[in-house]
Amino acid sequence: MHPQFENIQNLTRRHFLKDIGLGSIALTTLMDPNIIASPKVNPLRAKPAHTKPTAKRIIYLHMTGSPPNLDLYDYKPELVKRDGQNCPDEFLKDRRFAFTTGVPKLMGTRRQFAQYGESGLWLSDAIPNFRSIADEICMIRSMYTDQFNHAPAELMVYTGSPRSGRPSMGSWVTYGLGSENENLPGFVVLISSGVQPNGGNNSYGSGFLPSVYQGIQCRSKGDPVLYASNPPGVDRSMRRQSLDTLQRLNELQAQEMGHPETLTRIAQYELAFRMQVSVPEVMDISREPDKILEAYGAEPGKTSLANNCLLARRLVESGVRFVQLFDWGWDFHGTGPDEDIRDGLTRKCATMDKPIFALISDLKSRGLLDETLIVWGGEFGRTPFREGRTSNGEILGRDHYPDCYSMWMAGGGVKGGLTYGKTDELGFSITENPVHVHDLQATILHLMGLDHEKLTFRFQGRDYRLTDVHGQVIHDLVA
Repeated sequence: MHPQFENIQNLTRRHFLKDIGLGSIALTTLMDPNIIASPKVNPLRAKPAHTKPTAKRIIYLHMTGSPPNLDLYDYKPELVKRDGQNCPDEFLKDRRFAFTTGVPKLMGTRRQFAQYGESGLWLSDAIPNFRSIADEICMIRSMYTDQFNHAPAELMVYTGSPRSGRPSMGSWVTYGLGSENENLPGFVVLISSGVQPNGGNNSYGSGFLPSVYQGIQCRSKGDPVLYASNPPGVDRSMRRQSLDTLQRLNELQAQEMGHPETLTRIAQYELAFRMQVSVPEVMDISREPDKILEAYGAEPGKTSLANNCLLARRLVESGVRFVQLFDWGWDFHGTGPDEDIRDGLTRKCATMDKPIFALISDLKSRGLLDETLIVWGGEFGRTPFREGRTSNGEILGRDHYPDCYSMWMAGGGVKGGLTYGKTDELGFSITENPVHVHDLQATILHLMGLDHEKLTFRFQGRDYRLTDVHGQVIHDLVA
């Protein structure tokens, strides 16, 4: 039920007496005669899951721009053999691409692949540290989406819709489960490489959910959270007095109107006050031992994916429910040296490979990996042929490709050492166990103990959910 309607219903005498009871009223009055008049309800309070969860928290690592799956995880020897040949007509019919027209040339990977771990997971030489944790990884090689441009595809991953305005995955999770820490946000966003997500703050916004569930962007350089510090001339005691006055005013409005955003406002002001102390402490990675900083490749005072991976561990260790990392620079079209699938990919992977290996290893050593779900991926895949604009140049790049790509998960109740799904010998089509974006969303919620069909919010006359009217839990991925 919508919180506003629930409040109105509770104002009727029948529901009030049914739910509260005269004995409870008398006892509450003896304990605190003012408590009945107060609508203090923390929207971020911890809530029970629908089913027993295998994960308590999520770290979602989004490589903005979408990595070339054929050069990292999905080895295609036949594509290597046919490198430079014209793309077969059957793979081009009725398909459209972002920057490629005509008949492109097939392009086999220039990376060296080998199998690692007891599972024999195929991995490229671009991610040398990752090889050591091959048996922790649940690799999905059969992902697909409906969108082939960055912003709509990214919004599809996080909100279930290619259009702005829907709540993000982190917002749905905190709406459904609340937070385990009263002094930190339930949903934190960390951004590296200096560029916001393709979908902007819609990729971590709360949409039509109360704004208390939106992602809070934290920074590893400067003020950890923008606008949370006291302005010049205002000390902490003065801020406390101001908030107390605002809270009384907001409580009066909440009693009269019962609008959920009023409760959100109260909760956010109070959380911001507590965050002034708690956030600087948890965001200060200089407190970590030198060996931990070295393992991640983190440098206090700087901004990097390495710093953010270490911060993600500190945040989930402190009880943050959902940590979202966005890292820009994975759009390998081949329009410049940094987008070449040879040296450019080597350089970019060097910023990701070590810290993600350290993150998983660190969580495991602390006993946190089993209850922390790690998700890694982009918004779509890359083509098995050369990108049209750069097809005659020396730099090698790939175009956008939504029909099949790779993602992986680890920890949090997924099957380590599993490779799920297959694509054809050239990497054009899924041949086994397709996984749509909505299926991934349903599975992630399931691991957190949430039924994606029951986690709904009424808006503009109908119930909405993250997966809309789609999605199936992929139980084969669950340990």
